[in-house]
Amino acid sequence: MIMALDLGDTRTGVAFSDATELLAGRAYSITEYHKDRLLETLCQTIAQEKPRLVLVGLPTNMDGTQGERAQSSQEFARRLGEKCQVPVKLWDERMTSVMANRILSDAGKKRKKQRQRVDAVAASLILQSYLDAGPSPKI
Repeated sequence: MIMALDLGDTRTGVAFSDATELLAGRAYSITEYHKDRLLETLCQTIAQEKPRLVLVGLPTNMDGTQGERAQSSQEFARRLGEKCQVPVKLWDERMTSVMANRILSDAGKKRKKQRQRVDAVAASLILQSYLDAGPSPKI
């Protein structure tokens, strides 16, 4: 199983693949402002779920450059791998939040409900993008 994260300032989306690693499945959001507490929560989840890999969305600009948010994601990914003792890979998350909002709007979700679900949907899109990219070596 692979786990994917869409990091945010307030909410972090979490998604899991199915056992065959073909489809993104279960997804939810964690509301946590403090990154150290978020790390603790994610380590508990990782210990319980035992994913073979954790993807962390890398917010890359449309022109391919990386800004402050990308650096923050890279640092968080490094800390997550060290603290939780799990392989972590960064994965391009360009346009996932835009697509997640569009999916929720098309599904008729009201704006307030949409804000609560967008991170979980974005994490699922990050994960499915990785899975669609083709087989990866088992870690």
